[in-house]
Amino acid sequence: MIIGICGGTGSGKTTIARRVIEKIGKEHLILIEQDSYYLNLEEMPLDERHQANFDHPDSIDFEHLRADIAGLRAGKSVESPIYDFHTHTRRKKTRHLKPKPIVIIEGILIFAVEELNKLIDVKVFVDTADDIRFIRRMQRDILERGRSAESVIAQYYATVRPMHNQFVAPCREEADVIIPDCAQADVGVEMICSLIRDELARRETAGASV
Repeated sequence: MIIGICGGTGSGKTTIARRVIEKIGKEHLILIEQDSYYLNLEEMPLDERHQANFDHPDSIDFEHLRADIAGLRAGKSVESPIYDFHTHTRRKKTRHLKPKPIVIIEGILIFAVEELNKLIDVKVFVDTADDIRFIRRMQRDILERGRSAESVIAQYYATVRPMHNQFVAPCREEADVIIPDCAQADVGVEMICSLIRDELARRETAGASV
């Protein structure tokens, strides 16, 4: 089962995904983050990398992401990239992923690309208020990615907000489940866990009957 968790930057996607994993157990699930699949910008001067539009679908290697999801669904191990947000490049080391019954993929644009969207069985959209998302993004980029407040604000106006309105917000219409606010995450987490438990039970029953 492939579960997609989509929503704007700072909406709480990763938090929800990790809470689901805590409740279900790592032995049953794999978490794949769209951000790991940013294109490698190592051939671009560093100052130009910082100006790139990281909120447009063209910034993501969706062909690689789709291939990894398809591979895991087919029962194959894959090598997922590891992205360095300080240099906007991929590290030489990769993340070796073995297939598991449940794959959770999270990202702002995962419902916006049709070929990837087709592979997702359950689509969840986290619809958190814009002001909360902006504050969370600023805190994350300053604390985890070494950004200045001024650069975060400039990027928000230049690319984050317009790309959200153009590409991310319409993804809400693709969702099977909408979590209307990050404050209601408990309900959403339990709903996702219930779907996963049903799928694991179905697989166990099917295996026992073979």
